[in-house]
Amino acid sequence: MYAMRIPFVLILLFLIGSCKSEPKKTEAAPEKENTNSLMAGSDTLIYPEEKYFKSIRQITFGGDNAEAYWSWDDKQMIFQSNNEDWGMECDQMFLMNIDENFKDKKPPMISTGFGRTTCAYFLPDNKHYVYGSTHLVDKECPEVPLRKNGNYVWPVYDSFDIFVADLEGNITAQLTDEVGYDAEATVSPKGDKIVFTSDRSGDLELYTMNLDGSDVKQITDELGYDGGAFFSPDGTKLIFRASRPKTPEEIKKYKDLLADGLVEPTEMELFICNADGSDLKQLTFLGNANWSPFFHPSGEKILFSSNFEAEKGFPFNLYFIDIDGKNLERVTHGETFDAFPVFSNDGKYLAFSSNRNNGGTRDTNLFIAEWQE
Repeated sequence: MYAMRIPFVLILLFLIGSCKSEPKKTEAAPEKENTNSLMAGSDTLIYPEEKYFKSIRQITFGGDNAEAYWSWDDKQMIFQSNNEDWGMECDQMFLMNIDENFKDKKPPMISTGFGRTTCAYFLPDNKHYVYGSTHLVDKECPEVPLRKNGNYVWPVYDSFDIFVADLEGNITAQLTDEVGYDAEATVSPKGDKIVFTSDRSGDLELYTMNLDGSDVKQITDELGYDGGAFFSPDGTKLIFRASRPKTPEEIKKYKDLLADGLVEPTEMELFICNADGSDLKQLTFLGNANWSPFFHPSGEKILFSSNFEAEKGFPFNLYFIDIDGKNLERVTHGETFDAFPVFSNDGKYLAFSSNRNNGGTRDTNLFIAEWQE
């Protein structure tokens, strides 16, 4: 969603622009024996305050890796990476079995290898997935602007469209063909709808469609960037991030940036609504950047990433909040970056991206935590 459920440029932007020094290397907690768990291993990297993590496995070991989404049977994941050691110049999609790690090997790439890709999400048959790609317009990686008038920006490429592919990387359908940005697709747990972001109206709004691309309906209509949406476990609600420019100056700035295919991500809050867009409510009022929300398996809480406690834009940590906006709780306690949390369908595991254990580099790696409550 990042590119856009949030492109990896977000990570780089805050790391380059907000950190005055290299992030501190995370110290490993004592290993926890758990021989009955698939996740048991020796690379347990948990801060003492992180009570929800029973164990952690590190999956990747270099580059920027994020947005790992589970198959419906929780046996596999698809994620995006720009790891130069794998020959990547920008984000492409990779497939993994959940018991794997890629310290000494490369996972199979299942996107075309052309353009930039984003937001791969399994379809209910576990044999196909949806994702956004720019490859139809240009086989080369699009340029990534980092700043506009001195401010952090994300590109909103008008070359993104949404495709269906099988797990060998063969494209089997194109779901969008409108002029402009179409990306950030995720699938309802009911297996009937896709939610995505598009600027076809002239603004960045949420839309839903059937799995075959039919019955497109606009969900949001307020000025600002609406994106990174996910359905609740029962498919009845949507959680997403949004900017809401209010003053004449903010509105002009937003519209001018959008005209250049850019958005500024530093002020975003979370919003929640019914799957048809009704009963829209702002969930957070924290300031700074609140984003990458995902429903807790109960459907009653949201896990999200935020830097609202940071003085200089960093760190980002994971937080819980109830769907009525109450009971804010910090979940991770890093000094750099934790984001993109996604629960497995059975609720036993949490995949997320983090700068922990990166040796003081700017690598963002995938982790799978065994969840406990």
